[in-house]
Amino acid sequence: MTRHVIVALVVALFGLVFVRLVGGYAELSALRPLAAQYVTQAPLELGTPNIVTGILITFRGFDTLGEVAVLFMVAASIGLLLKKDEPNAASEAAAAGIGEHTADDAPLREPSEIVRTGTDVLLPLIFVFGAYVIVNGHLSAGGGFQGGAIVASGAMLMLLARPGSRLSVALLSVIESFAGVLYVSLGLVGLVFAAGFLDPRFLPKGEFGAFVSAGAIPLISALLGIKVGAELSVIIDRFRG
Repeated sequence: MTRHVIVALVVALFGLVFVRLVGGYAELSALRPLAAQYVTQAPLELGTPNIVTGILITFRGFDTLGEVAVLFMVAASIGLLLKKDEPNAASEAAAAGIGEHTADDAPLREPSEIVRTGTDVLLPLIFVFGAYVIVNGHLSAGGGFQGGAIVASGAMLMLLARPGSRLSVALLSVIESFAGVLYVSLGLVGLVFAAGFLDPRFLPKGEFGAFVSAGAIPLISALLGIKVGAELSVIIDRFRG
């Protein structure tokens, strides 16, 4: 009885806090000074219509680098936790047909024809759309993180439709590491030839709204997309293993 009373009090307190927050909410009629500065100056200084991508890649470059590093640590930790042990005598005997067989030894169930056909149709579209989101991140909604997640979802669909297939984890790790090194290298180039780390203005801004524009932002976004897509694909493959 006491437990139910405590739970009811906690819920009532959360409800009171929520009511106070909703009651005190008032929509701003104008941007705050800091937000207004970003909205007005980012397109002029960076040459990109997508202000969010410009802020994430340039003004918050160190934060983005930290997020990529955290994603790498997550992939490495999952790979370590899900790493298969070396085969012991029992597993070798089971592989040779000696001893009892468990449910884990049963062959994987093949997906239906609908799943396989749907995958063949959707997989190229998913990869193309992911690439589109990555390379157009400086012009419209999207960017490296979003496009990389879309590409990884395509890899997950492929693994679901073909349970016996395996991703080349070694190749993906090399691609991910190479993209990370180039990402940091572009940041250092901006530090030397522009105003700071990951400052994209060491390349010409180009025509506003054009595909080739916004300095080095498209290159940085592409490297982020490659890195995120490779890391998430490795995580998905490790979870399956």
